[in-house]
Formats: sequence, C-alpha cells, structure tokens
Amino acid sequence: MKKLIFTSLFVGTTFLLTGQRPETKSESVNTVLDKIFSYSSNSTKIEGYLGDKINLVIEKRIKSQDVDQLVEPFRHKNESHLWQTEFWGKWIQSAIASYEYNRDPEMFSIIQKAVNDLLATQMPSGYIGNYSDSAQLQQWDIWGRKYTLLGLLAYYDLTGDKAALKGSCRLADNLLSQVGPGKVNIVKTGNYRGMPSCSVLEPMVYLYRRTGNKRYLDFAKYIVDQWETPDGPKLISRALAGIPVSERFPQPLVWWSYENGQKAYEMMSCYEGLLELYRITGEPTYLKAVEMAVKNIIESEINIAGSGTAFECFYHGARYQTEPTYHTMETCVTMTWMKLCFNLLRLTENPMYADQIEKSTYNALMASVKGDGSQIAKYSPLGGIRHAGEEQCGMHINCCNANGPRAFMMLTRFAVMGAQNEVFINLYGQNKSVISVNQKNNISIDQISEYPVTDRIEININPEKSESFTIAFRIPEWSVNTVMTINGTVVTGITAGTYKKITRIWNKADKVLMTMDLTGRLVTLNGYQAIIRGPIVLARDTRFGDGFVYESAVVKEENGKVDLIPSMKKPANIWMSFTAPLVLGTDLEGDFRNPLQINFCDFASAGNTWGEDSRYRVWIPQTLNVMNADYKSY
Repeated sequence: MKKLIFTSLFVGTTFLLTGQRPETKSESVNTVLDKIFSYSSNSTKIEGYLGDKINLVIEKRIKSQDVDQLVEPFRHKNESHLWQTEFWGKWIQSAIASYEYNRDPEMFSIIQKAVNDLLATQMPSGYIGNYSDSAQLQQWDIWGRKYTLLGLLAYYDLTGDKAALKGSCRLADNLLSQVGPGKVNIVKTGNYRGMPSCSVLEPMVYLYRRTGNKRYLDFAKYIVDQWETPDGPKLISRALAGIPVSERFPQPLVWWSYENGQKAYEMMSCYEGLLELYRITGEPTYLKAVEMAVKNIIESEINIAGSGTAFECFYHGARYQTEPTYHTMETCVTMTWMKLCFNLLRLTENPMYADQIEKSTYNALMASVKGDGSQIAKYSPLGGIRHAGEEQCGMHINCCNANGPRAFMMLTRFAVMGAQNEVFINLYGQNKSVISVNQKNNISIDQISEYPVTDRIEININPEKSESFTIAFRIPEWSVNTVMTINGTVVTGITAGTYKKITRIWNKADKVLMTMDLTGRLVTLNGYQAIIRGPIVLARDTRFGDGFVYESAVVKEENGKVDLIPSMKKPANIWMSFTAPLVLGTDLEGDFRNPLQINFCDFASAGNTWGEDSRYRVWIPQTLNVMNADYKSY
C-alpha cells in the first residue's frame, strides 16, 4: 500500500523535533487513499523568480507578523460579530508550512510561543475564542473555532505535542456540547446559510483521524446531513443537479446576511471538508458533488487570471470578467480555490486541477503580493490600480494578509508529488527535489529553466541506483506542441492536458529536455481582447509610456495566434515584457492603420507599484469595425 500523506494539514514531514511521528489513526480509518501524495515540504526547493517570491513572503509576511497581536483577542470575551479569531489559525498554518520548508529554528520558536500563548487562553469549558457568552455561535464564532482547530492540529502534526491535541479535543467537545441533534442547528448559526460554521467539518474529520473518537465522525456526518435540510445550503443536492454555484439561492436583499448562499470562500471550504469525509466514508456522491461544483466554477466563475468572485461571491464571473467590477478576485478566494484544486488533484490524479493551480499561481496569486513582500492585496482586479486592503476588526491585519501566504507555501508540496513507484512533476522552473520512489532509492531531480519566461526546461534525473520507475510530466492544456527528449531521443505521443508518463530504467545523469509551446494566444470576450502566453496573462501598464492603456485597439492575430516579441523596454520591478502588434484607436487615416508594437508585461507585475504610475489593463476594448460581418456578435 502506498504511504498516504495528509497534505491539507502539513502532515508527512520528518519530525526533527521529536524524532517520532505523532500518534494518529489516519491511515487505519481512511477508506479512500489518495492517488498521488505530497512528499515532505522540504523535499523540493523552489528557486528562481517564484522561489524568491516565496522566500520574501516567508520573511516579510509570515515571520515578521506581530503574533501577540493575533493572540490578544482571545484574552477578551467581549466580541459579538467580528472575526478576529480567524487570523491566528490562518497565520500559524503558513508559519508551520514555512518551517517545514526551510527548517528555520527561529521560526519554530515563534510558532511554539504562539501555540502556548493561545492555549493559555482556553476556558475551563474548553472554549477558545473571543465571543461573549451571550453571543457565542453567532456570526463568525464557529468559523474562528475552525481556524483555531486547524492551527492546533497542524502544530500537533508537526511536533507530536499532546497538549495541542488535548486542547483541540477540549475545544471540539465544547462545540459539541452546544451544537448538534437536540441542540442548536449548525446551519442556523452565523451567516451565508450556515456555510462558515459548517466549514468546521474539515478539522472535525482531522480530529477523528488523530483520535479515533467516533463522536467527531458522527458530528461531521451530522453537519453534512444538515446541509440538505430546508434551512441548509444544499451543497450536495444542488451540485448534483447541476445548478450553477452563482444561482443556488435568490439574490439576497441584504448582501452580508444569512440569505446569501453564493459566498465563495466559505462554500469551497465546506467542499474541502466534504472531501475529507469522503476519504473516511468512501461515499461516492460526496466526491461527485465536489467535482461537479468545481467543474461549474471552472466554466462559469474562474477568470483569465485564475481567480474570481465579486464582493466575495460567485456571480457568473467568467462571463462578466471584462466589466470593471467592485471588489473582485479576493486573495482568500484565490487561496481556497487553489487548495480545493490541490485536494482534488490528490484524489483524482487529473492534471486539469494542476493546470488550474499553475494559472492561479502565476497570475492572481503573484499579483497580490506587494513588491517588498510586506502586504498581500485583498483584491487584484484585471485593470486599474492595486492597493492594500483595509485593516480589519480593529487589528493591523486583514483576512488576505493572513491567508495568502498559505497558497505560496502549498506550492512546495505541489511541485513534485508521488504515487506507488511514480513521480509527478507539476511545477516547472528553477527547482531542486530529492524524493524517493521506495525506501531504498532516493532520486535527485534538478530543473534548470527560466520557465515561464523561456520555453526550455532541462530536467536532470539522478537516482542513487538505476531502477525502473515512472515519471509523470505534466503537459499543460495550453501547450499544443510540446517537444520532449530523453538523452537526445525524441519522445512521441505527447498530448496537451495530460500527464506524459514515462516508465523506464532511470540512470544517473539522465537528462530530459522539454520545450513548451509559449505561442501568444488571443482571447476574445464581449468585444474585448486579451493576450496569454503559456500560463501568463499579459497586461498593458502605464510605465511603458506607449499610449493610453484604456484605449480601444485591434490586436493583430492569425488563427488566434499573436506574434510576441521580447520587449527592449522593461521598467523596474517587471518580470517579463513583450510587444504585440496593435492597431490603436479609431483613426485609420494615414499611417494609423498600420500596427504598432505595444508593450505588455505579465499580469503579476502590472500595477505592482500600487500607485497611479502603474495603471494597468488586461482586457483591451476591441475597436468596432462594422465592415466585419460578425460585428453584431461582440
């Protein structure tokens, strides 16, 4: 049987602190095993531009956090409606992941103090939170308890510290004394059809795995049963019926209210919990419901940059992405979307989910980071000006600053994954991995590449001893013409949107060369045009000084392909830039009908000064030409 690694909680590390794996019943209680699993977080080192961003986020956003400020709200029981208690749980999960990645002893000391300080606030009842006795179970109270559970269990998985597990059990038992059959109905607590509260499903399943206490499994099943009651969010039945995620319930009269059933982040968090329960029970409708919901999200909500939502809710965002929209592409949504795709990738081995993660990473996620790493933007729209989100709950932090780093740290476990006698390479670039296909043979996999700036990827395979095993290379859906050689011999049968699995005896110094198809591609929608190169969305930016970025234009293309030329002009702090041929404006007199080479940069770099000097735009209005017979279809 393959070894199962529970990546959602950062389990599966080498326990350097105790030398032992914490007691867990995880593998014995699971009915469904993941098809592919993550190696330990420090098995892959991500280098190059993306690696620099990850390191910057660790140092400037995770490690520099004032943790005592995150604990302080738990010392006071006077809240009635805000969400201060989510910040600690979000932050500590990213902190633990960063420690697993780089083994920074100072980071571990910070983590240890954060846990001890939090546990010191636990009430005799088991409650950890900041809501008053009369306000408990309302608004964001159970949501905050969820993140506390996730954080404590992540720490237990890291260290085996039984105090963290005991604190988790006491916190969960306190909730079970308040909510459940014959008590308060969980779907009637909080807002958004009870989805924030119901997302406690995920840590409840984790707690059952680690204790074997059936009460936690029964409570998890109770939560799912309540979804389909008259007051519930109908997360299974309406997914199976094919009802779009943006149409589950009528438009609410009050947006931030119980009636709103389209809240994206919380809905996807519930689906994450349902997948964890599926692993325990094997109930096929659970997996099918999540897959159908995710299929609808891909088709109708995820935009060109790999995120979506407006005012944090699903709204047919793929259709309306060309429209300037208030509060779109929340980073909490981006992170949760990536995590949900990662969960499905593990269960299904479907590379479609890996493609979605790559798309979100290089566009929406990287666009959210301020240049100095100190801030994660709450929203990263497809045009305009980027800026910091407001501080929330009277604290010097907001949800996305706490949550965004988790997505960056997830990439360390996504880059190279495994299965029985198989290795899956998901993330290309300047990366180094040391993994094992069995207990007797370690393999070094070194990637030398500036991908996705360039199309060439060199992968050096060095097993300790020659052995037959399979390496699965992700072939992105957009790479129509991928070329691969092994030691100079051409590999045939490569299909976009699949894993190319190669089983052979791999020897030291074997070399794989891949060339991705980074041809510029034109996307049109609603009378607008956008350009994509590989996984990278391109945008105009005022720093290039080549015209009004909001001007209408016609992008010159041939069969949907755009001839992109590396730009001779690249302003500071821009990762990649190209020129594309555009006929600008509405004036076709004289030379104006001839295309001009207009500069574009990667979407993540666009607007990254967070000021007026870098206004940007992805979707370019297409100048209307009524001599074209199809102009009415715009």
